[in-house]
Amino acid sequence: MAVSSGEGKATPDRHMASRRAGEQGLLFDTQVSVPPEDVGYRGPTACAAAGITYRQLDYWARTKLVEPSVRAAQGSGSQRLYSFRDILVLKVVKRLLDTGVSLQQIRTAVTHLRDRGVRDLAQITLMSDGVSVYECTSADEVVDLLQGGQGVFGIALGRVWQEVEGSLAELPGERAAADPPHHPHDELANRRRARRTG
Repeated sequence: MAVSSGEGKATPDRHMASRRAGEQGLLFDTQVSVPPEDVGYRGPTACAAAGITYRQLDYWARTKLVEPSVRAAQGSGSQRLYSFRDILVLKVVKRLLDTGVSLQQIRTAVTHLRDRGVRDLAQITLMSDGVSVYECTSADEVVDLLQGGQGVFGIALGRVWQEVEGSLAELPGERAAADPPHHPHDELANRRRARRTG
C-alpha cells in the first residue's frame, strides 16, 4: 500500500506527471479540525453525507468493512452511530467502488486507513489504477505513480474530509450516551414484573 518516494531527475515525463498531479487537485497540507469523538450520526445521516444507500451501509456494517465506531446496533430498535471518521471512510469506499476497484482491494485500503491517526488521514492521497490502491503522502510519490503510468485516479482525503464536514454541518448528530437511552416501556415492564413477584 505505501509507496516510497522516488529520487528521479526532472525529465519531460516527470514534468507532465507533475502537471497531471496538479490537475488531480491533490492536497497534502490541508488544515482540518478534529471533530469531537463522542458525536455520532445515525445511519440515514451517514448515508446522506457519504452519498451511499442504506442498503450499502447495512451490508458494509454486517460484513465488517465499515462498522459504526460510536455505537454498534444492539438488538432490534437500537440505532447505530457512526463517527465522522467512519463517514469519511464510507465516502472513500464509495469513490473507490465507483472507479472499479475490487472490494478485496478496498478492504485492504480500509484496514490500512483504520491504523492511521485521525489527523494523518487528511494528509493522504489514495491513488488507484482501478486494480490496486496506493497511499501517497507527498507530491513526489504521486508523480512517481503518474510517471509510471499506474495511478490514474486520485482521492485526496483532506478534500473528502472537507466535503464530509460541510455535509454534516447541515445534518443532525447526537452525543453518544454512556448508557443506552432509557425507554418508558422498559419501566412499565419492570413494574409489572415487580407486581408479579411482589
